[in-house]
Amino acid sequence: MQPVPGKHVIVTGGAGFIGSHLVERLLRDGHRVVVIDDVSTGSWENLAAVESNPALIKVSARVSRCERLDELCAGASQIFHLAATVGVELVMSSGIETIRNNLDETQAILEAASRHRTPLLLTSTSEVYGKSAKNEFAEEDDLLIGPPNLHRWSYACSKLMDEFLALAYARERELPVVVVRLFNTVGPRQTGKHGMVLPRFIEAAKAGHALRVYGDGAQTRCFCLVTDTVEALVRLAGTKAALGEVFNVGNPAEASILELARLVIEALGSESGVEMIPYEQAYVAGFQDMQRRRPSVDKLHRVTGFRPQTTLAEIIRLAAN
Repeated sequence: MQPVPGKHVIVTGGAGFIGSHLVERLLRDGHRVVVIDDVSTGSWENLAAVESNPALIKVSARVSRCERLDELCAGASQIFHLAATVGVELVMSSGIETIRNNLDETQAILEAASRHRTPLLLTSTSEVYGKSAKNEFAEEDDLLIGPPNLHRWSYACSKLMDEFLALAYARERELPVVVVRLFNTVGPRQTGKHGMVLPRFIEAAKAGHALRVYGDGAQTRCFCLVTDTVEALVRLAGTKAALGEVFNVGNPAEASILELARLVIEALGSESGVEMIPYEQAYVAGFQDMQRRRPSVDKLHRVTGFRPQTTLAEIIRLAAN
């Protein structure tokens, strides 16, 4: 993905954890970057290292209420749409805001992008795979979402509707679109504020507190270093063969949550213990957890030549510094 003279790149949610790393990468690559963010879950402090860069423009606004949105999309060579509700705890406590946030902001950016045929990469989530029991999730798999009385699935459904909407714009408005399903991106600058497990474990281990593991800890997840996620996003945005397609982005290496807790304690040389917390004590009623969530990244590798491979031990080391 090469800089286009006279054009800029838009990153919605660019003051967030993943977004800020993407912004730094784009600036290093020579792009002018416009960040649109209302900092409801992110922070401008995440961009402190590049704040003085004259190629960075910050716009403090919700995407759907940004008065300059049409103008900015007209002058953009690429849009990365990362703005969304984040974190299980926030999803469980704010269902209305979660649904409206995801749908309204995506609708606004797609409509503005379509008027100028500005290429757009939409970040979705592994949550859309729902209750599937497959050992590995592939992009063409059927999706199995839980019932509406279990609040967790409102997030999955809203992000899935984002995908449907983006692909409809691609089909009906000829908008160049790429959809990316992220699997547990972690790394430096991520906080545990909204329930993210790795920063929560690291914070507890540094303080000498017990690491709280929900359920029996046997549930597994795959953790992808944020710079690997960013590499995949940049490659996909610069690849014509990716247009109109859906891609998993994650690291296929699995670890149980209990194993993750023990690895964090070991890596930090902490004397913390592990405390097992039943789900009913950890979350409000309506939570349902999945035992596995492992991505197939064969399609990503086939189209871009890249697959995330940073080890969990190295990820913990980098996230803890």
